[in-house]
Amino acid sequence: MQSFQIIKPCTALAPYIRHYWILQDDAVFPVAERVLPVGCMQMVFHKGRQLLSLSESALQPQSFISGQSVGFSDVQSTGKIEMITVVFQPYAVRPLLHIPGYLFHGQNISTDAVEDVELSDLAKRVTDIFDNIACIRLIEQFFIRRLYSFAEYNMRRMSAVFHEIDLQPQISISQMSEVACLSSKQFGRIFADYVGTTPKEMVRIVRMQRALSVLQQNMAAPFVQVAYECGFSDQSHMIKEFKLFSGYTPAEYLSVCVPYSDYFSDL
Repeated sequence: MQSFQIIKPCTALAPYIRHYWILQDDAVFPVAERVLPVGCMQMVFHKGRQLLSLSESALQPQSFISGQSVGFSDVQSTGKIEMITVVFQPYAVRPLLHIPGYLFHGQNISTDAVEDVELSDLAKRVTDIFDNIACIRLIEQFFIRRLYSFAEYNMRRMSAVFHEIDLQPQISISQMSEVACLSSKQFGRIFADYVGTTPKEMVRIVRMQRALSVLQQNMAAPFVQVAYECGFSDQSHMIKEFKLFSGYTPAEYLSVCVPYSDYFSDL
């Protein structure tokens, strides 16, 4: 039996955390799933058996921070699943973790490897507490304590940039720099610090998520129309990006998956 629950953060943390989700699954046989980039860094706590990363032929860490990435990964259950995941706002990891987001790029970094005693202690306490809602409260208390006086104007800049990214399928790097009131060089550095990837890579992730959102609303939508609405140069460009991000062409993807955009479904 499977249970999936999404929980919104408290008001104080809403600018930094999109939501938490709790997944429990008692499936006896291994369950495999393909994971696509969602545009948000995440923190994962395994309270049950860890998932097996098929691409790396290794178990995921007991608790870890998942960085931004382009491309898909395949994971498989190894027993009872019970996991809590913190989904950060795309631009808000830096103020909570006190570490530049780009250091996690393309990786799942164990919380112990971050060398943050408080974070390691949180991971142990979450694993030991039976009640998952109590775990969420503990996580929130931890992050509220972590809020500190930092350069809020940079976070406001990134928030404004993402507002435009979400609205404009064909936004350019120069347009984003202008919104942030920064030079291209400054913008790229601060963006990577707060978001965990480059502006160009993030635009590609959001474009893919936008396509999933359009197909989520209408699986019969012509691919030419989807490509146009989502900012791809043409249909062949969309097919190429779909293959990179999911391992499937759009037609293949729709034959094996029900489209769902993690990024746009939470806006």
